[in-house]
Amino acid sequence: MEAINRHTAKGTYFFDYGNAFLLEASRAGADIMARDEKGNPTSRFRYPSYVQDIMGPMCFDYGFGPFRWVCASGDPEDLRKTDQIACDVLEEIMKVAPGEIQQQMADNIQWIKGAQENKLVVGSQARILYADAEGRMKIAEAFNKAISKNEIGFVILGRDHHDVSGTDSPFRETSNIYDGSSFTADMAIQNVIGDSFRGATWVSIHNGGGVGWGEVINGGFGMVLDGSKEADANLKSMLFWDVNNGIARRSWARNEEAIFAIKRAMKAEPRLKVTLPNTVDEALLKQQR
Repeated sequence: MEAINRHTAKGTYFFDYGNAFLLEASRAGADIMARDEKGNPTSRFRYPSYVQDIMGPMCFDYGFGPFRWVCASGDPEDLRKTDQIACDVLEEIMKVAPGEIQQQMADNIQWIKGAQENKLVVGSQARILYADAEGRMKIAEAFNKAISKNEIGFVILGRDHHDVSGTDSPFRETSNIYDGSSFTADMAIQNVIGDSFRGATWVSIHNGGGVGWGEVINGGFGMVLDGSKEADANLKSMLFWDVNNGIARRSWARNEEAIFAIKRAMKAEPRLKVTLPNTVDEALLKQQR
């Protein structure tokens, strides 16, 4: 930490990936805490996690996160076909996507177009692609249709823990949720219960996962697409919930990008009702202090 502090004093931008470096450094007594106007240490770190500065406002608050699928056939040709299906879906969505998420769409289209030539697969014929709720649902729907036509084999859907929803991690995934709820495990539990009712094939709760035992609770799922009408209904119900559960919480923390995203989600699905936060007048707040 002494070396990092010297670098940042000269203008270096430093952020923590979130694997508990700042937390453990603070426990070891390092000079890592932010200071108030009088120079006294506070309870906040002097450096952000990259979710606070980068991933949160750029991706998670909009609902973008690592959507995953595995081709159950193990056939590389199935993976190639699913890559193309996903690319076609994203390109269609991008034509009418709002300006706020055009960059995210463009980045992920470029990513999926280069996935094959970069030979990313080791073992299972699987892919990971950042997408929001709309993207995940439409990609999954297109997969299910292709399966029903026997164009590809079964596909298993999932996602990373490092996502907009399903993980409570105050030092990484939820570190840009500033209303204090980042230190609770509500979202992971709500997410798993909701996913189970909405058609997931299996769900799981994990403790740990990169940050350390006791520092994070993760909720995960798997969903098998078999080309059936039931799978089509399940994917639309579950994937919509799985993402927007997290966006709702981020909007309650008054994250502007999440407020935009949850308003858009409610417009797309009128049955979704999420209470919007009231934003305090900072000038009035300071006056009351």
